[in-house]
Amino acid sequence: MVLLRLDSMALSRSRFALSPLAETLGSMIVLSRPCTDPWLSAWHGRHQAVFRARLNADPFAKGLVRLIGSTKYLPDHLTLPPIGGMGTTLESELAEVVLIPDETVRHGLEKAVAHSWKDHNLAWLSGRDWSTRTAELFRDVWRDHLADEWPRRRTLLERDVTYRAGLLAAYGWPRALQQMSRRSAWVGADAIRFSDRPGPDRIVGADGMLFVPVTKQRGSWLCKGPSGPYALVYPARGAGETAGPGRPARALARLLGPGRATILRELERPATSSELAAQLGQSLGTIGGHLAVLREAELVVGTRVGRRVVYRRTELGDQLAGDQMSRSDRSRAPAGPCLVCP
Repeated sequence: MVLLRLDSMALSRSRFALSPLAETLGSMIVLSRPCTDPWLSAWHGRHQAVFRARLNADPFAKGLVRLIGSTKYLPDHLTLPPIGGMGTTLESELAEVVLIPDETVRHGLEKAVAHSWKDHNLAWLSGRDWSTRTAELFRDVWRDHLADEWPRRRTLLERDVTYRAGLLAAYGWPRALQQMSRRSAWVGADAIRFSDRPGPDRIVGADGMLFVPVTKQRGSWLCKGPSGPYALVYPARGAGETAGPGRPARALARLLGPGRATILRELERPATSSELAAQLGQSLGTIGGHLAVLREAELVVGTRVGRRVVYRRTELGDQLAGDQMSRSDRSRAPAGPCLVCP
């Protein structure tokens, strides 16, 4: 069992961040396989053929993607912590990737091969400047498959941060980390269980940890660069949830109207009106009108946090939406600005 050990100073400085690099890495793994996430099926169907053509034209890219999709150890040059907090850009991350020398890239790839559940060889690792070629692959995948999707995905990731920051403000880190991934959990007073597999404990320094959500719904990984904090990449809460066509959903839509019913279901996770508009592809005016009706019916309430108003369901709203989660198990506290990197 691998533990991440944090003292009180490390805990106080731990924070959330976004990583377009990690999102691109997870998306490449998704595109390299048959789609199993219903909410990504349309995107997967539009993009997989082009992605495969890109790989078939580049043996280096094809070998790298095949390896990262079948190993328990992601290569070191792909797992650098984001350095820009919630405002991290892909280009800032790729600028760090290209600085990694070829010998470090090869060492990480060899470890990935050793931990893979498929047979691999590194015959595709020819030439030189592998970190630069890796950056070119990530840049192409971002441009062709993710740039247009990023605003919607970013909204979803920010909502996960809002939700967990509320838990942190109300209950502390153990509750904020609850169900972050299948294997991670708080252990004792000062440690996070990262993996069930044998391995040495990791000591988190005084700079604390970064917690980085991605939309990929399975798997988490640990990032550590030559300097800087550890980063734990985890599946964003609710990224794979879609409204089903069952009778309760249809009945709620008939009762409230489809627009307001959709918003009420979406507010299982607190959100601002801007986040709802981006997530649902509707105008702010439409969202605001629906929220006004839901507030008048006492199904949702809004709480001001700085310049934002964060909406959440009331207990009556939970009951009407058919939410079976106990309110004692879900914080309604808003996120504080100090919890998010600038």
